[in-house]
Amino acid sequence: MQVQITIAFVMDKKAYLQKLGQHIACLRISKGISQAEFARCCDKDPQSLNRLEKGRINPSIIYLQQIADELNISLKELFDFKKNS
Repeated sequence: MQVQITIAFVMDKKAYLQKLGQHIACLRISKGISQAEFARCCDKDPQSLNRLEKGRINPSIIYLQQIADELNISLKELFDFKKNS
C-alpha cells in the first residue's frame, strides 16, 4: 500500500511541474520574450530555464520569485494555472 501511494504522489508531482513549466512558457511567450532573453533577464542559464519550462526540475521559491518578477506578476498569479488546465 505504501509503495502505491508513493508512486501516485511522484506521478502527480511530475504532472504538476510540467503544468507549471508550460504555464511559465505561455506567460513568457505572451510577452514576446525569447527563452534565451528571458533566461538572461532572470540571471539563469538557458538550459536551466528550458528544464523549468519542460517540468524537468523542481525550482526553488527564490527561482520562481525571479520568474514572477521578470514577468511582472505575483507568485500567486504564477501558480494560478489550474483553472486553465
